[in-house]
Amino acid sequence: MSLLTAATVLTGCSSTVSDIKITMATGSEVGVYYSLGNGLADIWSGRLGIVRPQVVRTDGSKDNVTRLVNDQAQVGFSQADAVEGVEGASRLRALARMHDDYLQVIVRADLPATKLRELTGLRVSIGATGSGVEIIASRLLRSENVTPQAVNLGLDDSAQAMQEGRIDAFFWSGGLPTSKITDLTKGLGVRMLDLKDELPKFRQQYPVYGSATLPASIYNLQSGPVITLVVRNFLLVREEMPDDVAEALVRQLFEGQPDLVKAHSAARTIEQRSAIETSPVPLHPGAMRYYREAKV
Repeated sequence: MSLLTAATVLTGCSSTVSDIKITMATGSEVGVYYSLGNGLADIWSGRLGIVRPQVVRTDGSKDNVTRLVNDQAQVGFSQADAVEGVEGASRLRALARMHDDYLQVIVRADLPATKLRELTGLRVSIGATGSGVEIIASRLLRSENVTPQAVNLGLDDSAQAMQEGRIDAFFWSGGLPTSKITDLTKGLGVRMLDLKDELPKFRQQYPVYGSATLPASIYNLQSGPVITLVVRNFLLVREEMPDDVAEALVRQLFEGQPDLVKAHSAARTIEQRSAIETSPVPLHPGAMRYYREAKV
């Protein structure tokens, strides 16, 4: 049984919802998930009068999915690809599609590598173990038969290791801009790899991913705009969550969106019409009830 029970009427809920205790699985403390998680915790506690959700730092998407399945968290962020292959993930439901993440393959500017295949033999961080970054990086490298000296580091440790000369490149999937990467462009000097040659074949293999062009102005890149992968992010819960609770959380996500934007600018891109696009994860019935009422 989850930590969610129903007893007291809360403003904005269609029925009885109370004594809500939520643990929210997010990600790195410098990542978008963590910022949005804290923003949502403030919104939900302030607007619903519940105990402020506990925002937990994690290793990212795959870790979050596992925590949700094991009922170690009641709400969690995840990339769309991270639910694949996790036992019990079929019991998860989506509250909303959130922002989109952009794959960023960062290389030291003093190295000659400009193509993904040129990472072979280099010291490359492919993301923290259990993270969404690791999923994408591993798939992409395997698809192109690229074999770097791979290590598993999160964003903070990757940036630090590159600054200290311990790695040559790293993968990161997140919102734009990412402050740690901005700092590297100003200090050490880095470039971002363009993936236009790899994407056609890769997206045939993994249609869950999209593509986008990142303007050079994002990080003041001297090399110009780059084409990269895009992956959707979902806000997930367990299927056992009561409908009234799910509906209330989604309602306050949108009604409190101006405050969520203050937590992180990625929240500007969250909108009702695209929020229902959560395939392959079904929408929670309570979330669906909100979207129907909102005439999405």
